[in-house]
Amino acid sequence: MTTLEFTLSEEEIELLPTDEDVAFYNEHGWYLSKKLLADDETDELVNASERYYAGERDRTLPSAPPKLAYWDPSKGDVQRHNDYVHYEHDGLAKILRKPLIGAVAARLAQTDEIRIFQSTLIYKPPIEGEPSNIVPWHFDKHYWSSSSSDRMLTAFIPFHDCPPEMGTITMVDGSHRWQEIGSDDTVVRHFAERDRSQLDQMLTENATYNNAEVVKVPITIPRGHMNFHHCRTYHGSGANVSDRPRRAISLHLQDGDNHYREFPLSDGALAAYNHDVLVRRTAVDHPDYADPDYCPTLWADR
Repeated sequence: MTTLEFTLSEEEIELLPTDEDVAFYNEHGWYLSKKLLADDETDELVNASERYYAGERDRTLPSAPPKLAYWDPSKGDVQRHNDYVHYEHDGLAKILRKPLIGAVAARLAQTDEIRIFQSTLIYKPPIEGEPSNIVPWHFDKHYWSSSSSDRMLTAFIPFHDCPPEMGTITMVDGSHRWQEIGSDDTVVRHFAERDRSQLDQMLTENATYNNAEVVKVPITIPRGHMNFHHCRTYHGSGANVSDRPRRAISLHLQDGDNHYREFPLSDGALAAYNHDVLVRRTAVDHPDYADPDYCPTLWADR
């Protein structure tokens, strides 16, 4: 097996989280980075996303997984979600695979290897009252129950300054440290398939169970910066009440130890992820979440 080598410049090393930043992430469950992308890189994300929306692909998925998010123009002017853009579009992938992003994630997750788990291109239109613009409270690990790791995390990457009026991502501070009530495995269903009031109630009940206050922190993200959050941190986003679209990518990341695990559900089925019908198989015939085609290594410190 070829050993991948990744390096950072002296300037990039200065952009890594400090020990104090890592401690903040461990306590709060999120971290606003320094400026990791230059202006020409965020310009290219906008341009590449427009080419993607116009139909440009360098490759396409061999089959459509059962829960694939994949906006096309027939769906209208709603909030757009498109998965696997790091696989389908080299222009987007070139920037998403910048080693610095992986090195920041590795510092926060306290691991020596970071792989991409998923990438979702998001476009929130500036339409007042558009119901799809509201993302209800949830945390990502619920949807990744077939993953063994609790150190997975997400980099939310806007292509521009992203203030609250654009419907920026909002963190429930410290919620990654909460214990959950019971074992209701309906939580593996995506928030788009759930009633919003149920998710609001779940957040409130879990906070009460932990004797915790629900502290909601809208993250103002300057252009070129990213907000990283832990896979168990509750988050959501509000309406875009600005005069321009909110453009972003949610780059979901996994540590090097993450692998598929069987996670039985109450109906007798096993929790699954879209990767399971795409990635290669391991020697024991499990989905391989280290498949370099779909889950490329972003950073490795050997």
